[in-house]
Amino acid sequence: MKVINTTIEDVKVITPGVFHDSRGYFLESFNQQRFEDHLGRTINFVQDNHSHSVHRVLRGLHYQIGKPQGKLVRVTKGEVFDVAVDLRQESKTFGCWTGRILSSENHEQLWIPEGFAHGFYVLSATADLHYKATDYWYPEGERTLLWNDVDLNIQWPLSMPPIVSAKDATGLSLELAEKFYC
Repeated sequence: MKVINTTIEDVKVITPGVFHDSRGYFLESFNQQRFEDHLGRTINFVQDNHSHSVHRVLRGLHYQIGKPQGKLVRVTKGEVFDVAVDLRQESKTFGCWTGRILSSENHEQLWIPEGFAHGFYVLSATADLHYKATDYWYPEGERTLLWNDVDLNIQWPLSMPPIVSAKDATGLSLELAEKFYC
């Protein structure tokens, strides 16, 4: 397992060792002890989620107030541009975003700790995105940050207008969105 920093210190890119031979490949997608050793903290995942989307779908930017979720995100089919936005008011990177192409080819994963909004844009014909979450879905605390907020200026790799849900189209700007206090 290789772990590298992104432009936001607490968001990490994790690349598992991939062992190829004539039959295909094998990888260990998650190892609790190695993961915690690299992060320097205890992590307890309680829920796994799977999202299947078609080309040009943009989901997000989602987060939960009251029961924030850390997420370990990976793509098992296709390719997405995955984004994390720092909503921790007292963080030196508050309001900043980082993005990474995750695919079934590069096997990279993105660790997004609690206090971040998360979203992704599908670059391939279809994509299956899996993520582990550190807390359960909490509908009362669910919030959406506007994916195209001019203050965030996320550089989505859009070839055409994205396909977004009604909820995602009416997310709040960074200025109006609820934030996390560390």
